[in-house]
Amino acid sequence: MDLFILRHGEAGRSSATIRDDSKRTLTVGGEKEIKEISKGVQDLGIEFDYIFTSPVLRAKQTAEIVSKIVTSKNQIKELDELKPEGNKLQLYNKLSNLKQDSSVLIVGHEPDLSELIGDAISNGECRIDLKKAGLARIRVTTILPKLKGELRWLLTPKHLKRIGQ
Repeated sequence: MDLFILRHGEAGRSSATIRDDSKRTLTVGGEKEIKEISKGVQDLGIEFDYIFTSPVLRAKQTAEIVSKIVTSKNQIKELDELKPEGNKLQLYNKLSNLKQDSSVLIVGHEPDLSELIGDAISNGECRIDLKKAGLARIRVTTILPKLKGELRWLLTPKHLKRIGQ
């Protein structure tokens, strides 16, 4: 399985009018950046069998923008396991039900995504800093009882924008 891990784009700050963090939306700049990095993903020839996203608004918006530019064989599906501090074991169980040759995009939040990458490639002994709109690709070798794989690449938004120009 190729697992692509995308951090949501830049979101507006919490304010007196938006107290529920899950309702924060992408900024105009965040939307633009996700469109640009999505073009880079498309130019790399990547297509997704599945797109899973956190139900938090800024992650859902990110997944929706990506799905309009990058081909996906299935509808976007929201997973509570991708919410901040979601249950990784339940996420792994859901991933284990997919075909081994699947190409899967997950969209979520920090620090959970960086921890997931670190756990998958090094038993949690390394720290990855996944930037907003950053994308990692892991070739998964084992899903259960714990996600294990090889980091194929880790691209910043700047890299992806250059690819998509």
